[in-house]
Amino acid sequence: MPELTAQRPRDARTAGRHPRQLYAVAAVSALGGLLFGYDTGIISGALLHLREDLHLSSRAQEVVVSVILVGAMVGALWSGRLAVRHGRRRVVQWVAVVFAAGALASAVAPDTGALIAARFVLGLAVGGASNMVPVYIAEVAPAAIRGRLMVLFQLMVAIGQLVSYLCGWLLTEHGGWRVMFALAVIPAAVLAVGMMRLPESPRWLVERGDAESARAVLTRLRPVGADVDAEIAGISEVSAPAGDRRALRQRWIRPALLVAVGIAAFSQLTGINAMVYYAPTILADAGFGDSVALLTGVGIGLMLVVAGVTGAIAVDALGRRRTILWFVPLSGLAMAVLGAAFLGGGAQAPKPLVIVALFAYILCNGIGIQSVVWLIAPEVLPLSVRGPATSLATLGVWGFDLLIAVTALSAIGAIGRSGTFFVYAAMNVLCVVFVALKVPETRGRSLEDIEKALRTPGSFRRNLSAAASD
Repeated sequence: MPELTAQRPRDARTAGRHPRQLYAVAAVSALGGLLFGYDTGIISGALLHLREDLHLSSRAQEVVVSVILVGAMVGALWSGRLAVRHGRRRVVQWVAVVFAAGALASAVAPDTGALIAARFVLGLAVGGASNMVPVYIAEVAPAAIRGRLMVLFQLMVAIGQLVSYLCGWLLTEHGGWRVMFALAVIPAAVLAVGMMRLPESPRWLVERGDAESARAVLTRLRPVGADVDAEIAGISEVSAPAGDRRALRQRWIRPALLVAVGIAAFSQLTGINAMVYYAPTILADAGFGDSVALLTGVGIGLMLVVAGVTGAIAVDALGRRRTILWFVPLSGLAMAVLGAAFLGGGAQAPKPLVIVALFAYILCNGIGIQSVVWLIAPEVLPLSVRGPATSLATLGVWGFDLLIAVTALSAIGAIGRSGTFFVYAAMNVLCVVFVALKVPETRGRSLEDIEKALRTPGSFRRNLSAAASD
């Protein structure tokens, strides 16, 4: 086992405190989120000159943007399968290596075909990181602070996107996009080295029959005096043979799959990545000017970071379900205002109103659903199939993200900016309805308690609510 699993001295000064190593585990692994955010966001600034340097049409731009999402779908599926056999930690290490390789290949790409291939490789890493990092953090974190540690991943995604926007603004000259792509090698190397010193998921170890190693990990990552044996017993109670996928076809797991895949779908259908990928392009084409468009992109990045910090607080203070129900309606309202602002066409759109509505949308959507999307699936899906089942949810994120990426500019061409934004606003309304009817509150519940509520006959949401009130 890595050195982090060594026994920790016990004394009164540390009793009841969550050890620093627990936060180190979450912080290092969440670097995968930084890479995820940077590599998906950097195309926004790079595209303004990339489309000129490589003479890309609108359709070619959509392919360059969206091919990373195709790779992410493949990476999400394979990472789940690999994690069942090799463990969560090792898969995250491999993801870091693929990130570095894809970033270098993108930076030196001589033509459109090579760039598309390189971004597909980056997509494999993005899919693997978005699938495995939340699972890894969920399985090492105690229930009391699991939400904030997991939302750290989404916060790092937002920080990565902000950094990508800043790089896009600073490296605006022709050819600067190559440097933008190459910079991702640095955090990839840090992630690969950092993961070498982190422990394996204790839940994966129990599932593999290695309870003693799991106990050593939990002893190191829990407060002094915590009942580690009781946690091991709870994990063992719901554990099944590693790699048993039969539960994916069983009726009892369907409510959790519906919740996980539904939240994954609405996280994209509500329009967030249409703005992340194309906002500078949309604003520049609407007459805002390249400089204003790029600075607006930096503002979007700042809003995502603010949303990440606020969401990290909200998911534990308000709960996952209430966070969505409070903020997504505001997100839909802001998107509707954005649509109304463009009713007269781009040239007539009031620029201050457009920018304020855009920032309000990014903030509310970021808090309301982006802070929950990577949190909910690892929480509600059962241990025995958490790897492959989370892969399906992550596949849903990237599949619907791909749908948005390949249709956003075409939709604007077909029904205009207003029509496209009104469609996204309607998706926010449908998201609220879905959450109100189907999504349970998981705040403060152990993963094992959540699974027991899922196995109990009846409504998953009501079962978990009743268990919380007992």
